[in-house]
Amino acid sequence: MPWNNQSGSDGNGQGPQRGPWGRGTGSGGSGGGQPPDLEELLRRSQERLRHLIPGGFGFTAGSIAVVALGLLVVWLASGFYIVSQNEQGVVQRFGAVIARTGPGLNYHLPWPIETVQRPEVTTSNQIDIGYKPASDSSDTPDDRSSSVEDVPQESLMLTGDENIVDVNFTVYWVIKDASAYLFNVENPEATIKAVGESAMREVVGQSQVEPIITQDPRLAANVRELMQKTLDRYGAGVTITSVKLQNAQAPPEVTESYRDVQKAIADQETARNAAEAYANKVIPEARGNASRIVNQAQAYRQQVIAEAEGEAQRFVLVYDEYRKAPEVTRRRMYLETMSKVLGPTNKIILDEGAGHNVVPYLPLPSLDKNRPESVTVTAPSSTSSAVASPSVAPASGAGQ
Repeated sequence: MPWNNQSGSDGNGQGPQRGPWGRGTGSGGSGGGQPPDLEELLRRSQERLRHLIPGGFGFTAGSIAVVALGLLVVWLASGFYIVSQNEQGVVQRFGAVIARTGPGLNYHLPWPIETVQRPEVTTSNQIDIGYKPASDSSDTPDDRSSSVEDVPQESLMLTGDENIVDVNFTVYWVIKDASAYLFNVENPEATIKAVGESAMREVVGQSQVEPIITQDPRLAANVRELMQKTLDRYGAGVTITSVKLQNAQAPPEVTESYRDVQKAIADQETARNAAEAYANKVIPEARGNASRIVNQAQAYRQQVIAEAEGEAQRFVLVYDEYRKAPEVTRRRMYLETMSKVLGPTNKIILDEGAGHNVVPYLPLPSLDKNRPESVTVTAPSSTSSAVASPSVAPASGAGQ
């Protein structure tokens, strides 16, 4: 009904005319379209409250004090709070951190003076990077379904030897400093995830593909250390407890090529091992032969030097004897020299003093082939006949 319609009828054109505030617009009214009296409305409201509240409702000083006291008690009681065993209370006064409280019943000034936040500081949290588990409803982080959904934009990484790997890993962390965790970083979980992905990409980019595929424990340790340094520099107030590689493999698009590369690497390693084994065999032998040759040369050197010194000493001794008896020494040296020269040769003895009827030829080697060829030759006497060794028998009929 429009505001200017002051008929106030019940639809049949009958009944008193009333305005929008329930007052009549006819006689006894204050004129059409006039607003109601506020004091009258307040009086009617008080009367209704007296009917609703037993004993009436009087705005006396005592009743106001009781209500105020009750509200004060309720407001003060709202400052009690309980901190669980795995939580830490961080009390703020007008936004500034003033205290940290431990487990149990604690108290702070009620809002809006002081407030409290209770982050879980002993609970191990986890962030999955590179994949999304199909079910996260298990009680423990490790008791999860093996069915996962890969996230390529997080998992595909380039290795130091220019290979592509698909790495899925999980970061486990706890809150170290509750106030730093709450106020230094706007979104701590997103920050930890970004830092974890960045650290893994840096470590993978500096590593070969083989230790990544085999999930070398040093890889996860390097990622955890790098994450902790970065988060400490940010003042995130968290501790990275561990980094666990869930899966590391070549992408499906390059699996066959990767297998060929791995086979070539294995063949290369086999050839290298064979070459090293051969080198380990040949080099010691060569070193042994070289050492043997050096030892032989040194022994020969010592031998030659000793023989030369002995010959020199022998010459000195012979010379000393020669000075004492030159003729005897000269004859002895002649006989020794002739003995050495004629000893190993074949000899024929001719006797010029034999008769003309005897053939002056004695083939001594043919007579006794088993006899040694060495024969001692005696120097001739004043006569010109040759003297044979006493061990050689004269020819038959030679003296006749």
